Amino acid sequence: MKASVDKELCMGDRNCNILCPEVFKYDEDELMSVVLVDEISEKHKDLVVQAAEECPGGAISVEGA
Repeated sequence: MKASVDKELCMGDRNCNILCPEVFKYDEDELMSVVLVDEISEKHKDLVVQAAEECPGGAISVEGA
């Protein structure tokens, strides 16, 4: 499974960073969240899907869920 954050849609509220800091990080320069890993580990899949569902801007996309 892979995740990505749309730069145009990210509102920078950092909910995904709080929910799953092993996968998402807030980039202070870009003022948005970024994905830290190429492939989501099995133990983080549910949290990444939850982060995508709860993202207020709809900025997180998940492939292969």
